[in-house]
Amino acid sequence: MMSPVLNSLGFAKPPSETRVVVAMSGGVDSSVVAAQLAEEGYDVVGVTLQLYDHGAALAKKGACCAGRDIHDARRVAERMGFPHYVLDYENTFRDAVIDEFAESYLAGATPVPCIRCNERVKFRDLLETAKDLDADCMATGHYIQRKTGAAGPELHCAADPVRDQSYFLFSTTAEQLSYLRFPLGHLPTKDATRALAVKYGLPVADKPDSQDICFVPNGDYAAVIEKLRPGAADPGEIVDMEGTVLGTHRGVIHYTIGQRRGLGIGGLSTPLYVVKLDPETRQVVVGPKDALSTRIVPIREINWLGDTPLEPGQNLEIAVKVRSTRPPREAVLRPLENGLAEVELIAPEEGVSPGQACVFYDPASSRVLGGGWIWRGY
Repeated sequence: MMSPVLNSLGFAKPPSETRVVVAMSGGVDSSVVAAQLAEEGYDVVGVTLQLYDHGAALAKKGACCAGRDIHDARRVAERMGFPHYVLDYENTFRDAVIDEFAESYLAGATPVPCIRCNERVKFRDLLETAKDLDADCMATGHYIQRKTGAAGPELHCAADPVRDQSYFLFSTTAEQLSYLRFPLGHLPTKDATRALAVKYGLPVADKPDSQDICFVPNGDYAAVIEKLRPGAADPGEIVDMEGTVLGTHRGVIHYTIGQRRGLGIGGLSTPLYVVKLDPETRQVVVGPKDALSTRIVPIREINWLGDTPLEPGQNLEIAVKVRSTRPPREAVLRPLENGLAEVELIAPEEGVSPGQACVFYDPASSRVLGGGWIWRGY
């Protein structure tokens, strides 16, 4: 018996009978996904999320989901002839992403809100909306690949390592992965995406990529925290690792682990770096560069995408990223009880910070095995 012929999204039916909701940010990536699927004859429904104050967003450049981005998404839908909806997710976004972002900074951590947005808004609430619309799947413009393995769908790095977004999507669950599609993940470069935008005559073909977190204009995290939590920038002491006071600072939220510049404690013979943030005592602790080196990284809230379950007592040889901008490094994963784990880095890493993600990779392939959140631990 012959196997049924699958369409490009993996369904055994014609594209015209396959409904796909496309999450449209108004940028070139998601616009190309929507246009390509519409061109292939799929029943496309475009959805854009309004995540924060529309009026305040209108004049802002360089971030997704702002007012002009909603307008751009609508223009693409009109150009390609498919319906487009805007959903007001402001309250959901504040509760699920912005509030935790503020609390994490106040606790001395360095959060990654884009991961929480994917996990708690786009791949949870929006995905449920797609199902309510009777869609067969939801597609996004993320640069990551979904491949079918022996045990089901697998998450893999994008073909273009420069554009790879696997670090920001590690918390995608196996259930979500079965419903999601990432049509751009196989493309060799971003130029190939822009070439498709030109091919489809999209008005966003030359639109710049977003750079900032959407609710943090110009990358000024501290200003956002002060607005959300008045009094968050209370001054305190800069101390060395022995507790000697070296100076004062203008608020713990203005500093990050590994920071060297802007400490205001010049004149010392040895360069000093931020090695710890203590919000309870309002102290910024500084030390020499070698104090930043870390071998043991405590992890919690693990999302595991491997074929076999994690069990306490295992020693798994994997590769990990402890920051989005760093390449994967050799490590050993040791699962513990209650969803905790310990990662031992074969070579020490500098600037490992609570609040960042630690993402797991198969060292022998492009497969993403999940990840977890770095915390202070023991």
